[in-house]
Amino acid sequence: RELLPPWLVIAAGLTGIVLLCVSTKDVPIVPLRTKYGIVLDAGSSRTILFIYQWTTTKGNKTGVIRECSSCLVQGLGISNYSDSPQNAEKSLESCLNWAQKEIPAEQHSQTPLYFGASASVRQLNLTHPTLPDGVLAALTAALKSSPFDFQRAQILSSPDKEAFNWVAVNYVLGNFFKYDWRGQLVPSGKATAGVLSVGGTSAQLTAAVEGENQAPTEGARLQLYGQTYSVYTHRCPCHGTDQLRSSLLSTLIR
Repeated sequence: RELLPPWLVIAAGLTGIVLLCVSTKDVPIVPLRTKYGIVLDAGSSRTILFIYQWTTTKGNKTGVIRECSSCLVQGLGISNYSDSPQNAEKSLESCLNWAQKEIPAEQHSQTPLYFGASASVRQLNLTHPTLPDGVLAALTAALKSSPFDFQRAQILSSPDKEAFNWVAVNYVLGNFFKYDWRGQLVPSGKATAGVLSVGGTSAQLTAAVEGENQAPTEGARLQLYGQTYSVYTHRCPCHGTDQLRSSLLSTLIR
């Protein structure tokens, strides 16, 4: 058995003594700050309040979020409050109070709040052009008085609504990114999925167009996690669950 050289043993011993004598200091690890956001999704038959959270870490300039919880607003869709906008305002109180308990009080003023209305108010805008303004004005007043950082209340255009559906589905499926062995975000390498979304008054079809340079005539171009996506959207009005229910009822009656 070969012995280690004496000079190597002496050097190792001196190194150990020096390390023991040198004063050390614990470096605290600063936890990533958690942020919150609130989205009120107003559809044709109901409104849902969603709470999301994320950290300050981003993947290629795009946030990584997760849904914390949700609250179903009691009552009908906001299009049913066209004659009494003040009732639409009152319908949100319960979920807004719930959100104040879910989100730490010190972050209320820094929590962005968005309200997006879709098919229900678009349909109302066609039949009663002046009514959506009254409903949105009442909702805006209620949301501005909340402790959260109200951003805006708007009627989403058709391409935007369908594009949001496409992003949400593919995000949940993990088609945009994945974590490598170092814990860093990298492209997933997966193909994106097309989405058929059936609402109360319409159905929407959304899919990515092959080739970044091919701009869809009906849709949007999105930059997500370092990748560019051209998304084609198509809306089919009067093909929602309400029409399906009416058609089924008519068939049963006949």
